Amino acid sequence: MEVTGYVVLTLEFRRVGRRWTAYCKELGTATFGRSLPEADKRIKEAVLLHLNTLEDVGERQRFFRENNIEFHHTRPRKNITVCVSPRTSAFIEPYVQRLPEASAA
Repeated sequence: MEVTGYVVLTLEFRRVGRRWTAYCKELGTATFGRSLPEADKRIKEAVLLHLNTLEDVGERQRFFRENNIEFHHTRPRKNITVCVSPRTSAFIEPYVQRLPEASAA
């Protein structure tokens, strides 16, 4: 049975003209969509691809350590909070991504 865990990431959405941009603060991954739901779907796909690629090349543990990303062995509680500056026009969403535990290298 494959051991799994979770990471909590911060997704930021902004409307720019007729499009929505989406950015994952911890990974630096970004994309856009014609609507907020499309941008949301695309950033979650990009985040999973980024995390899977880090694991495939054996860099996920190092990347997490260097960027202070915590791997949780159980799903974090739903009351995750994100601090937002009142001066920002961004929509911020905490996102819990499920993934396999990093293999020992």
